[in-house]
Amino acid sequence: MATQLKNLSDFSTATAIPDASAFTFGIVVAEWNAEITNALYQGAYNSLIKYGAQEDNIHSYPVPGSFELTTGAELLLKTGKFDAVICLGCVIQGETRHFDFICAAVADGVTNVAIKYSKPVIFGVLTTDNQQQAIDRAGGKHGNKGDEAAVTAIKMAKLAATLEQ
Repeated sequence: MATQLKNLSDFSTATAIPDASAFTFGIVVAEWNAEITNALYQGAYNSLIKYGAQEDNIHSYPVPGSFELTTGAELLLKTGKFDAVICLGCVIQGETRHFDFICAAVADGVTNVAIKYSKPVIFGVLTTDNQQQAIDRAGGKHGNKGDEAAVTAIKMAKLAATLEQ
């Protein structure tokens, strides 16, 4: 496995992470698997602050589960108040095909909302085989996917702002 010995939240210094102070971020967080999603949220929030986002420009909204992240992102973008939306969730493989349907629907939904609104909508959803893999990616030995989602949101918000000029 490529990630077995790697902290995925170690960012390359090849490209600088832009200053986030000019942007407003929405974070939609699934309540299902709350232990994991709360850790993802903390990682995202802390990274946004670290790179200059103002506390008043970071707004979080809970939704029941990962499936609802798409609707949450769309509702936020309809307001016209956000430069980027971060979707945070966790879907852990179970005994049925439910996992496959939810993961595909959320990935497609996040992409479709981003295209519809021409705004960055970031897929910060863990899709793991078990609880330990989720823990490892929500602040454990493989870093925090929330950190990565926040950095992606900053970079994409900056790209969108640059292209709008």
